[in-house]
Amino acid sequence: MLIKFMFWNLQRKPLQDLVASVARNYDVDILILAECLIPSQLLLVALNESHSHLYDYASHLSQCDKIHIFTRFHRDLMPVQVESSRTTIRRLILPEAIDILVAATHFPSKRDWKESSQIAECSELANLIRKAEELVGHLKTILVGDLNMNPFEVGVVNANGLHGVMSRQIAEKRTRTVQNSIYPFFYNPMWGLLGDAAGLPGTFYRSNSEHTEFFWYMFDQVLIRPDLMNRFRNSDLQILNTDGKTSLLTSSGIPNKNIASDHLPILFSLDL
Repeated sequence: MLIKFMFWNLQRKPLQDLVASVARNYDVDILILAECLIPSQLLLVALNESHSHLYDYASHLSQCDKIHIFTRFHRDLMPVQVESSRTTIRRLILPEAIDILVAATHFPSKRDWKESSQIAECSELANLIRKAEELVGHLKTILVGDLNMNPFEVGVVNANGLHGVMSRQIAEKRTRTVQNSIYPFFYNPMWGLLGDAAGLPGTFYRSNSEHTEFFWYMFDQVLIRPDLMNRFRNSDLQILNTDGKTSLLTSSGIPNKNIASDHLPILFSLDL
């Protein structure tokens, strides 16, 4: 069963029609949103208009208001395992599919937090994920969201952080031991999308008058535990620049904040 996921930071904008268009044109099964201030009923109306599969709102009982989840499956099939103020971790229990964990998060921005605080929070997030994995008894986990960090930043790659690596071969080792402590890997396929050789250079664009400026940032990411890597294809991972009809970019090729968000959505699939 091929399940399509999409994550998008909406920049607190009323983009329900655009979100619905993206979901419809890319056949999205599970829609995960950050900075979503659209009332759930209003977004459901847009999602379900002229659509063959009806969406359900899976965040009705959530204590995490930073993430909102809409799914083509009954909301009871994505129960909460553990949550924090910025992260919700769900068990996805679809009939005739394997049981997985979906962790979705929205990290504090670099405007509000220093790098040291982001690094510390990555350790807390890693502990929360391991807690959920202990509860369900497996490590079939994906982490998706706006990390407000690039794949190469310390919090994402640290062993006691998210421990995300760029190589499937390394991730297949499953764990790494540092100072007698064992840390599980995540595989981070977003490394393969850095720069413009594979398409869009990132998911977020910023230009400041500083000596050091990346311009493009890969803040929006999906990370995959080794136990799920054989169910993920890198070719299915995309940074979307259109809803299928309307471009999400300006004529200069950067995210068009006037008609959409300052972030671009990411799309990926898992064969469950």
